[in-house]
Amino acid sequence: MRRTLAAPALAVLLLAGACSPAVGAADDAAVVPDSGAGVVTVGTAELAALVASGKVRLIDVRTPEEFAEGSIPGAVNVPLDRFDPAVIVDEPGRETVLFCRSDRRSGVAAEQLAAHRDATVRHLDGGILDWVAQGQEVTPAQ
Repeated sequence: MRRTLAAPALAVLLLAGACSPAVGAADDAAVVPDSGAGVVTVGTAELAALVASGKVRLIDVRTPEEFAEGSIPGAVNVPLDRFDPAVIVDEPGRETVLFCRSDRRSGVAAEQLAAHRDATVRHLDGGILDWVAQGQEVTPAQ
């Protein structure tokens, strides 16, 4: 009886160890490939500080209709279905950060831009939904 229970118990322990995060690993840390290119998220508080400093260029990849409902002040609208990484020019001294409603579309656009630039690109974690939930300012609906 003991032998028949030992094998399944050992299997459970091995699986639990293999699926758990490494000791000391950050729970929500983004992984950036060694090439220097990749996509990472930026939190609302950090983005708010960047906006306040003027050191960020915001690109809202939502539809024009969504953009008209309100956006992060200073953002320009480049809808994902018209997003072309080749026309997104670097602005010296300003980091480009992408966002959308929840962060799915901005993640797609950030991947495209990172591949085009061979550089790390950031997008807003949780999108404008998190921005609003954190009490940050949005432009009024048009």
